[in-house]
Amino acid sequence: MPAVTVDDRLVLPRVPRPDTAVLAERPVRSVTTAPSGFEGEGFPVRRAFAGVEMRDLDPFIHMDQMGEVEYAPGEPKGTPWHPHRGFETVTYIIDGIFEHSDSNGGGGVITDGDTQWMTAGSGLLHIEAPPEHLVVSGGLFHGIQLWVNLPRANKFNPPRYQDIRAREAALLTSDDGGALLRVIAGEVAGHAGPGSTFTPISLIHATVSPGARLTLPWRPDFNALAYVLAGEGNVGAEARPVHTGQLAVYGAGDVLTVAAAPQQDGRTPELEVLILGGRPIREPVAHYGPFVMNTRAELIQAVEDFQAGRLGVIPAEKVPHTAPGDTVDGTGQAGR
Repeated sequence: MPAVTVDDRLVLPRVPRPDTAVLAERPVRSVTTAPSGFEGEGFPVRRAFAGVEMRDLDPFIHMDQMGEVEYAPGEPKGTPWHPHRGFETVTYIIDGIFEHSDSNGGGGVITDGDTQWMTAGSGLLHIEAPPEHLVVSGGLFHGIQLWVNLPRANKFNPPRYQDIRAREAALLTSDDGGALLRVIAGEVAGHAGPGSTFTPISLIHATVSPGARLTLPWRPDFNALAYVLAGEGNVGAEARPVHTGQLAVYGAGDVLTVAAAPQQDGRTPELEVLILGGRPIREPVAHYGPFVMNTRAELIQAVEDFQAGRLGVIPAEKVPHTAPGDTVDGTGQAGR
């Protein structure tokens, strides 16, 4: 881990070190440990946001670290067909392979650093699973699924699918070359990631060398979170210790810091951390299972629409992506 790397970080564009004598360094408000559980047909996850207040997460709703797990032959698992409405799912595969298909015609295979960005919007059905050859052979699987809320004005937008290849991420390095940054969405020091978002957010996977310190400029109107995928280090102005499976919530400021411990274990040679933040939507959130709306009445309507088959049908075969207003012929029944 991870799949996307470079031989020489010093050839990459550098993020200038912010002047912390002028800019405020963000303190750390909390550090929480993600509990472990199982999702879908039984693949292991860490619930990254468990125990964190929604106001600290806004505009994010939910995040799972899927794996890291080395599957034996016959063990890889996915999720069955299921509905979504009112938000976006972002699936980032660090190692392994995942297939996606949805009732709007979106889908494809993502692997080793790829991201699929699905805007559920008004609603659809989708499925995520390992390909058949991976089920047969087994192998390494590790990824992240993040749920990004949609503003009230966009909750009923037509569904949309973005297929973001690993090579499209903006690759940067810290000022001293001690950290490699993969910018999937948002902007760092003028370098933008490929993800297109309704709510302004930043999503970055950083690899920090042992003993190195990453200091990033961060929009003061964004919240800021750092989730440790692997390794040990510290975060914030007060150097709060963090390790694998922990989430740090930063307070207000202009700059955030992440540092790697001088000694990492042999299995995790560097600190791997997902850094994310966005401009809070500050609207009421009504969340029930796969639906994220503004009111309880909208949740009830989402359930009724799903049960009535109005969120789409399972396509019998791969269909092309459609624009709003187009029709898609397909057979099958609403997902269960």
